[in-house]
Amino acid sequence: MLRLTTALALLLCTATAWAAIPVYGYKIVHVYPHATSAYTEGLFYKDGYLYESTGQNGESTVRKVALKTGAVLQQYDLPPRYFGEGIVDWKNRLVQLTWQSQTGFVYDLASFKLQRTFSYPGEGWALTRDNQHLYMSDGSAVLRILDPQSLVETGSIKVTADGVPVTHLNELEWVKGQIYANIWLTSRIARIDPASGHVTGWIDLGGLLDVNRLPDPGNDVLNGIAYDAAHDRLFVTGKRWPKLFEIKLVKQPSH
Repeated sequence: MLRLTTALALLLCTATAWAAIPVYGYKIVHVYPHATSAYTEGLFYKDGYLYESTGQNGESTVRKVALKTGAVLQQYDLPPRYFGEGIVDWKNRLVQLTWQSQTGFVYDLASFKLQRTFSYPGEGWALTRDNQHLYMSDGSAVLRILDPQSLVETGSIKVTADGVPVTHLNELEWVKGQIYANIWLTSRIARIDPASGHVTGWIDLGGLLDVNRLPDPGNDVLNGIAYDAAHDRLFVTGKRWPKLFEIKLVKQPSH
């Protein structure tokens, strides 16, 4: 996302909050190919496939992707004026946000046929869900709670770490009763208790991929979390990354 801010400001405002919360590292279980054309903004796993939303005006898509090969099996291209953002499934539908257009799209999950649009204030960054609600990030420290049928906001969650608001919440995934959120421009994922908004753990993915070797390291950052609940598999990737990683979390010793 081409947002005019700096990683330094983000690190300064969250550095103290990161200090006292458990940190998890990772073990790589498997590496899969990932299309370098995919400026990943949304990602989830369902019934053996990855579903991915990509960004950039004129390049934004919704894709159904084969996990093992990274091949795009199905694709819908957004009109060039829209910058695609997060996606989530709800029953037989696929819901997608756009960045600054204040417009979302609802598709048929099977055919990707556009069914309707909906509106929301502010920016759209990411979506995930549990069995009752959708959760939406907008780049702030507040996650919006949406009714999955009407897509109207019904509540919110303020995310804090040791009392400090955690901003730049980006791509989201529901994992075992928690919300995992990429912190934009960092190599960290927050584990969020949805009941309190408290960050209960950090996942440090530093060293997973050397983004400095990518064409645009300032933008081609970590962003993409998917979870296969049936087989307890956690997948992560980034914008235009050549790889998607299946990882296991490893708790790091406290200092």
